[in-house]
Amino acid sequence: MGKLTILALRIVLAVVFAGTVFVQTVMVPLLAADLAEAGPGADAVRVPVVVLIVLGLICVQIILVCVWCLLTMVRKGTVFSRVAFGYVDVVIGAVGTGALLMFGLGAVLAPGEGVAPGIVLLIGGTGTAVAGVALIVLVLRMLLARAVATDVEAAALRSELGGVI
Repeated sequence: MGKLTILALRIVLAVVFAGTVFVQTVMVPLLAADLAEAGPGADAVRVPVVVLIVLGLICVQIILVCVWCLLTMVRKGTVFSRVAFGYVDVVIGAVGTGALLMFGLGAVLAPGEGVAPGIVLLIGGTGTAVAGVALIVLVLRMLLARAVATDVEAAALRSELGGVI
């Protein structure tokens, strides 16, 4: 991966991280205030919705930090090591948790007349898509495991060949 690509991705990661912090500090309190003013029907969902949104943003931030660390490993040429598995495992867990949070949000909003059924269906579809991303990252983890095994095998063969020569 080229230096320019890594720099561009780091800029994107930093902007998205800053955006999530902005949403957590500015937008979520405004949403909570709007839900408090929405009437008695919104009081039942105000706290769960705010908590689920904040937890979802934390999941995104965890993923961003892990991808940043993996980018550092790519830049140093150490991504094909066992350390990378820890970061990838955390990403899989955070994405899976994000999917569960989406399903939870749909479950919180589903009862009653406050939210249209189509919105709940969209939230469920988004949760399914996020779960699909977790599965894709799991497949990529398997590819990383194979690449690490191949790298270890190649190093052993080089060492053996060096001994023969």
